[in-house]
Amino acid sequence: AGGFIGARIVAALAHAGAQPVALLRAGHDAARLRGLGAEVRIAPLASGARLSRALDGVQAVVHAAYDVRAGQQENMAAFDGLLAAMHSAHVRRIVHLSSVVVYDNWPQGRLTEESPASTGTGGAYRQAKMAMETRLLAGDLEAAILQPTIVYGPGSALWTAAPLAALRGGGVILPEPAGRCAAVYVDDVAAAAVRAAAVSALGRERFLIGGPDSPDWTAFYEGYRAIAGKGAIERRPLAQMREALGPEPDMQPPEAPSVAARVSAAGRRLIGSRRFDKLLAVVHGLRPPQGPALPDRHMLALLAASPEISLAKARTQLGYVPQVDFAQGLNLVQQANC
Repeated sequence: AGGFIGARIVAALAHAGAQPVALLRAGHDAARLRGLGAEVRIAPLASGARLSRALDGVQAVVHAAYDVRAGQQENMAAFDGLLAAMHSAHVRRIVHLSSVVVYDNWPQGRLTEESPASTGTGGAYRQAKMAMETRLLAGDLEAAILQPTIVYGPGSALWTAAPLAALRGGGVILPEPAGRCAAVYVDDVAAAAVRAAAVSALGRERFLIGGPDSPDWTAFYEGYRAIAGKGAIERRPLAQMREALGPEPDMQPPEAPSVAARVSAAGRRLIGSRRFDKLLAVVHGLRPPQGPALPDRHMLALLAASPEISLAKARTQLGYVPQVDFAQGLNLVQQANC
């Protein structure tokens, strides 16, 4: 509940008239979540009596926990512990935050919930998300599996803080031609979670969750440059950028998190994620500008692609209609003094 998306879901649930229970591993964000209208309960994500007691009286669980600094095995153990506790506490419904990355052809082409998703391929994050979906689809719980696209907004480390830091640190290099960004504002994702928690008829279903528009990546970074007040946006031919990266290495995903990831995880456990991220932003701000950096292969694939996301199923079964277009989202980011 203390994460970027989780905290917005807590606020949305309270606004909708629900009584949100915020589950935390530690108490760092307790005061903030109580201020949003939640009852706070602290328990580890591990099967056992403590987690089962934390779910006492709960009608539905919204699962937004994933630690990118931990390994796939650790995240799966936490997920399985939550499912076991739900069964012990007789909670029958879960709204699970998955990701669009589970689909084979992401980020290219048209995507629906029927698009192919092959297990056992891709990085640890994709494999874990697919494994979680597989468990839910084969299980006996009512399950709404939400698959957001590129989620941005105040508090997003990847799609708000990182672009701003890159521009303030010198700038970015974009391919020519640039693709389109399947952006969705965080409050639209939270609204989808609220609808999924409350919908009357629910089996075990996937739902793609996207925004009302898809800005091209040039517009995406120009919007953030207006907020940052600085930053070069350089354009290079796509073929030239691919050639500069060289042949793709034949690499297996790491089995364990890196040293940097372990240090980051330890810092967050000690002082809380929000305080740690603020400290990290200060450290990054002390670095001298480095100039535009070439994106890695994963990022270049995103920058060059123009996915088309079908929201038909979410509209029909959940009544989901995204409200925040990219221009409005950027205004909200700016108002938050990011």
